Amino acid sequence: MIPPSETNTGSPPASNEEWAADWLPHLEDLAERLRRCARRTMSNAIDSSDLGSVSRPVSVGAGDTTFGIDAAAEAELGDWFEQRARLAPLSVLTEDAGWRHQGPDGADGTRDLPGFDHGGPRICVDPVDGTRHLMLDHRAAWAVIALAGPGEDIPHQRDALAACIQELPDSRARVARRLSARRGMGTELAEMDVSSGEILRSHPLHADDDNRLDHGYLPFFAFHPDLREEVARLAFAFFARIEEEEGAELAHCYDDQYICNAGQMALTALGTYRMIVDPRQFIADRLGLHAQTTKPYDVAGAILCVEEAGASITSLAGTELDFPWDVETPLSFAAFANGATRDRALPHLLAALEQYRP
Repeated sequence: MIPPSETNTGSPPASNEEWAADWLPHLEDLAERLRRCARRTMSNAIDSSDLGSVSRPVSVGAGDTTFGIDAAAEAELGDWFEQRARLAPLSVLTEDAGWRHQGPDGADGTRDLPGFDHGGPRICVDPVDGTRHLMLDHRAAWAVIALAGPGEDIPHQRDALAACIQELPDSRARVARRLSARRGMGTELAEMDVSSGEILRSHPLHADDDNRLDHGYLPFFAFHPDLREEVARLAFAFFARIEEEEGAELAHCYDDQYICNAGQMALTALGTYRMIVDPRQFIADRLGLHAQTTKPYDVAGAILCVEEAGASITSLAGTELDFPWDVETPLSFAAFANGATRDRALPHLLAALEQYRP
């Protein structure tokens, strides 16, 4: 809950730096609320031997299917949004509801606003990225939150000022990780006790400087069965090139199909992944298929956290990955553990993409 003493007093932040500094604690508060909500929801389902209550689809939202655990997280986010909107106007995007705009009604409540032109922040949230892992208590999901300052229209990734991604671990975990970043100020890695929320340790996160293309994870993400054969062909062309031209030991190029784009990016910044390629939209375009792909809300917060740590993310054209924060834009991307790894790997990836034919 927002402390009763917190009221809408004083002027709004005057610069991008102030917006980021003032709002990052609120993003971290939301992330912690979503972590506790996910743990509570999963614990109740496990204790009652009813994972079906969290893993069944309950609706189709603006951007994706909403499962039981997503609905609980969206409700938690809705409470946070309403509490913040009592104090000052803001806009929030989620995959379930799209963009919503609210502000104070002058009577200790909130009112809907017609659009972005209210002078408050614009915030992009995926309350549970990696739903399919977490809802079956298989692997962690991540909450993904990004903030842009005031504006009159939909923000783009280049407008991100602050971000926070929070690990939502499975029931066996005792520690959860959180990455927080402000543009130009680096990334902080915090580890917390999942029961108490106590921060156990916290330090700046810096990507390593190793440019190796083996002895690590280098996945090509292929979530859908109808894309897997083609993604494998693309990956084979890439690995053949780095074996021949870079001397990579392919027996030590490991795969990992983590159904969580923010988690993939976090593992890249942490050095677990050397690179990750999500070519689903690239492949689907060439096959003439409609495929479930990465969307802006999946990765907006993760991109800023990862780049501020010194890892690198590009489009599959090798350019800056910029996009509108909406529920529709399909994305493909490549992420690299650092700039040196990108410089070795990207030419081979671009060549493999150029040579690819369905």
